[in-house]
Amino acid sequence: MANIFEKKLNDFMAKVIAKNPSEIEFHQAVHEVVESLIPFIEEHPQYSEAKILERMVEPERVILFRVPWADDKGEVHINKGFRIEMNSAIGPYKGGLRFHPTVNLGILKFLAFEQVFKNSLTTLPMGGGKGGSDFDPKGKSDHEVMRFCQSFMTELSRHIGPNTDVPAGDIGVGGREIGFMFGQYKRLRNEFTGVLTGKGIEWGGSLIRPEATGYGATYFAEEMLKTRGDSLKGKIVAVSGSGNVAQYATEKVTQFGGKVVTLSDSNGYIYDPEGIGPDKLAWVMDLKNVRRGRISEYTEKFKGSSYVEGERPWGVKCDVAMPCATQNEVNEEEAKILVKNGCFVISEGANMPSTPEAVEVFLHNKILYGPGKAANAGGVATSGLEMSQNSLRLSWTREEVDARLHQIMINIHETARKYGTQKDGFINYVNGANIGGFVKVADAMLAQGLV
Repeated sequence: MANIFEKKLNDFMAKVIAKNPSEIEFHQAVHEVVESLIPFIEEHPQYSEAKILERMVEPERVILFRVPWADDKGEVHINKGFRIEMNSAIGPYKGGLRFHPTVNLGILKFLAFEQVFKNSLTTLPMGGGKGGSDFDPKGKSDHEVMRFCQSFMTELSRHIGPNTDVPAGDIGVGGREIGFMFGQYKRLRNEFTGVLTGKGIEWGGSLIRPEATGYGATYFAEEMLKTRGDSLKGKIVAVSGSGNVAQYATEKVTQFGGKVVTLSDSNGYIYDPEGIGPDKLAWVMDLKNVRRGRISEYTEKFKGSSYVEGERPWGVKCDVAMPCATQNEVNEEEAKILVKNGCFVISEGANMPSTPEAVEVFLHNKILYGPGKAANAGGVATSGLEMSQNSLRLSWTREEVDARLHQIMINIHETARKYGTQKDGFINYVNGANIGGFVKVADAMLAQGLV
């Protein structure tokens, strides 16, 4: 039987690769999902007869456009703009915009495909999408970023709307960029509507949205630990990244009684054996969010900490690892080191941060491994809550939003546990999240006919 499944997987992937050449990250994301789903679909032939998987890997719409803008010296620049509208079976397309030089079609298709499953798991009515540009906001003035965002939104505004496609932020797109894009959309369409999430609290944003992904990944880690009668209290935690997700994961882990000892950026990582408590975290937030400095500056401020250049923090001894930076940041060798050093919980704050080989290491050693599409769904879940508040013209309190987020993460964990528990009692959260996310979308697609 295993050989039959493997042949079906290989045949399916051969077709995907032929149709989408050179899109390595997309191939990786599809392979990981389909590997989980083929045995499930064999038991439920209605999905294969309707070619649900074949339809799910094909975006409903791909939008490509040029983005011309002028810098402060008057020099003209041209960037690429993208929006992948992947699947709208259960709601409007929903997913972030990423501004980074590495952005290309393959990366955005991988992110949009993952988003379909992640959004389904939240139980909220949201389809999946993703977009962005190869524009790099680093080193640009506020005026340059504004001109780029206005040019980008001038084209994107034709394709989005509160009931069609509701983008959010992602890497390189924070409150500043969302503000500039929302202003341009409002100007062009002459309407004030919930077309973007991650907005400022004074003009339609939701409390807890900046914290949501990091908080959610921590709530998911806590739920996984509960299945073994354990908790985050007293645990040593290695966190990668130092942006939004890493910052708020650090905050919530500390509130749960854990001790975060690492943070990183693209140049290297810092290690603080005393832990990155509230005061130190406040300093990091100022460094990264206001001064936009490098994490290496931490060691100049806090004695007893050290900085390791050009490496990621996975060699540090820890109980829990939370990759919160970017895709493929934990490779097979690093995964083996983590397990050897006693790490037994992985909760992914980033999208697909572990390579397939690393995931195999985690599953083989039967540790608690929460894949991104489940563990980091808190961000898009709170974006969905922001959409709800915009539709109702209401603003919920911080406590209300946090309570809803916490319950959503508990529900996501329960869905992944339900579909992922094996005969030996081990919970394969990869299978659980993939199957749990698939069923809702697939049933909606069946009900809506061949569209």
